[in-house]
Amino acid sequence: MSSQTRTSATNTVDFEDERITLFSLLIEVHDKLVRSLGADLEATCNLPMVWYEVLARTARYPGGRPIMSELADAVSLSTGGFTRLVDRIEAAGLVARQASSTDRRITHIVLTPAGEQLLAQATAQHVEGIDRDVASKLSGSEVLQLRKVLEKLRDSTRD
Repeated sequence: MSSQTRTSATNTVDFEDERITLFSLLIEVHDKLVRSLGADLEATCNLPMVWYEVLARTARYPGGRPIMSELADAVSLSTGGFTRLVDRIEAAGLVARQASSTDRRITHIVLTPAGEQLLAQATAQHVEGIDRDVASKLSGSEVLQLRKVLEKLRDSTRD
């Protein structure tokens, strides 16, 4: 038996299974990129990566007014955790909450002028980091292929 295969009373687990290796690589790459790109944003803009994600997703949302619960799902935080995060970003003057005009249970988030300005500065820095750490390592066709694969996984994965 391989040192990478373990047997229990009920099953055999092969830790060299290509699927496990693939998923481990995906996590490793994600973690390395988040650390590297996040460190860049912190050092140059004093902006945590998760704050950047909230600002960028808010700006990209149709109409620039995402619903808080939808944005919480998009950044993979619980509603309570996201509320606390938005409290901190709002206290920094980068976003504001707006009540829905049609449903009082819904709260939207909007960028403030300071949030728009910091997002523009941070995005320029972020693009430099992405070019350095991702785009420069791949050909144009590999970038397109990676995007298609990641979108396919995102769109077909259960929540």
